[in-house]
Amino acid sequence: SFPAAIATGDVDLNCPHNCNNHNTHFFGTDKQIVRRGQAFNFYVNFQNREWDDSRDTISFTVETGLRPCESNGTKCNFSLGKCIDHSCWSACYKPHQKRCMNITLFPPTNACIGRHILNMHVTSCNRTYDRCLGDFYILFNPWCADDAVYMYNEAHRKEYVLNEQGMLYEGVHKHITSRPWHFGQFEDGILDICLKLLDMGANYHHDSDRESSWRNDPVHVSMVVNHMICGHSSNSIMKLPQNNDYLQGAKPLSWNGSVPILQQWYKGRCRPVRYGDSASLASVMCTVMRCLGIPSRVVTNFYSPQRAENPLVVNELFDCTGKTLRGKDSLWSYHCWNESWMARRDLNQCCGDWQCLAPTPLETGRGSICCGPTWVRSIKDGDLDLDYDGHHIFSRLNASCVGWLSQGSVSKTKLYYDTWPCGQYISTKCIGSDLREDITRAYKYELGMDQRLYLDSQEFEMLIIRNINKHILLIVKVPTSLRSPFLSDAGIAMRLKMANCPVYGQDVCLQWVLENLRKEPKNLNFNLCAQVMTCNGCPLDQFWKDNMNVILGPREGKKYWSCIIHSSMYVTKNIFLSISSFSLGTLAANHQARTIVEFTPYREGCHRLLANFRCHKFGYCKGYANAVVCAVCTAHLVVSPAELHCSHQI
Repeated sequence: SFPAAIATGDVDLNCPHNCNNHNTHFFGTDKQIVRRGQAFNFYVNFQNREWDDSRDTISFTVETGLRPCESNGTKCNFSLGKCIDHSCWSACYKPHQKRCMNITLFPPTNACIGRHILNMHVTSCNRTYDRCLGDFYILFNPWCADDAVYMYNEAHRKEYVLNEQGMLYEGVHKHITSRPWHFGQFEDGILDICLKLLDMGANYHHDSDRESSWRNDPVHVSMVVNHMICGHSSNSIMKLPQNNDYLQGAKPLSWNGSVPILQQWYKGRCRPVRYGDSASLASVMCTVMRCLGIPSRVVTNFYSPQRAENPLVVNELFDCTGKTLRGKDSLWSYHCWNESWMARRDLNQCCGDWQCLAPTPLETGRGSICCGPTWVRSIKDGDLDLDYDGHHIFSRLNASCVGWLSQGSVSKTKLYYDTWPCGQYISTKCIGSDLREDITRAYKYELGMDQRLYLDSQEFEMLIIRNINKHILLIVKVPTSLRSPFLSDAGIAMRLKMANCPVYGQDVCLQWVLENLRKEPKNLNFNLCAQVMTCNGCPLDQFWKDNMNVILGPREGKKYWSCIIHSSMYVTKNIFLSISSFSLGTLAANHQARTIVEFTPYREGCHRLLANFRCHKFGYCKGYANAVVCAVCTAHLVVSPAELHCSHQI
């Protein structure tokens, strides 16, 4: 009698074991999520007899994308062999038990990331039948030395790939504040949302087939994600407010993490979420990149030019009282972007390094662009023609500020020329802690070092020649005639500092020290003012001003005090209030209120509770508490406000 064709039975994809081996168990173990360049295994059971090499063969087909094709690498056929071939898709087997086979499948390091379909073709006794084994996900692999995103340090991988908690740094360089952020790259449904983002970004190349085939390249993937975060596409993740108007959406400070933003975008049929700022945009991008397996972190630069006509010069306008006027240029008090770790094979790099990606659109002479990926070292060395608008990022770190006194609609007088303000205290979160790490030296040479970058006319001329055919906004050298004398050139030294940290409801005291550097007396008149400035450099109302006459003798120094009196801000006429209900009571100054929050954790490990408090007196006060959840913990976790670390002083 003829032997019976072998019949397959149950297939065990072995998801929990594979996910643990591939560092993807944080997504859950109900799906097959693996990393390329690392094998995974599953079990095939047979119903009627054991496997026989002489009569039975198995081959596999792996497909990804809308229209899989072998020519562009989105479809691959391979046979079950005796050993693994690490240069391509391959599979091998070994007997496990009677009528059960342990199959090992290897996705190569150049495999496209995303959702794949695995089909098995069984040929037995001259009969062939197919069986779909379901779908599985492939991610980049920072643990694999042959992957372009390989990161050699385990502590770095835990921080920049596996850590779901982060810290954002804001404020000004003299008073840097921090607030927590929940990246949540392993939250339920986030991986599918990130892959949906890549699908929507297929329009980046106007060719979905080509886009899918390029998903094996982290440079291309990072460009698509960068474009999709806040580009001009109608399917971008977030939208920036116009003229600081938040009436049609949420204020950027109201967000505590990336998960609600991505979920709202997905549930809203991929329409932009309103509204974001540079910090939330960079944080959402960091979530997407970590989810896909690319090591990433959020970086903050203090004093960053935006919408400058000349990228290396930011013009600031003042009136005769010292009030800042709105001009074409803007100097943001801080600006956040994303750094991602990868080897730039397009630049012949063999080892990984940080690449700068700025998802916040930059206004240029040719419209809005999202910069990157740009090699951080190339920014430091001034190799501005390498790739992807690196000169725009360079200008954000090395631009000079020119102050002008406005004397009508046309006339203006130059007040100062300052080469120091931009690109200060570039910050990111430390590895393994919530402390701030200063990475300025990764972007800029230290003052006084021989390697410090001095741009001369010849370098700018070469830059213009290289970029003139690309229709890129030209960087022009600032002529030395623009350099205006500082106060020291006029024989005056002045230092201004706050007597104490400003507290809501209290006076603000300023101390300033004047010194006459000359041998002749000086009669000086000073105009002082205080003004509201948004973080994106938009001047608002002037709420205090003063005028002071100072007489200094030869080489004389004096100290002066100025106070902004809080009581001067009170309303001077009677108003009528109508309160329908009021039940919370009054929280007195320097007193505490306490409440209890109970919830049940559903995943073990180190986690963080974020609290967001706001009222009519001030904006958003954020706090957090770290908690370690044990694997067998079933009790409620109780957190009181006393355990919260407040990230904003009130």
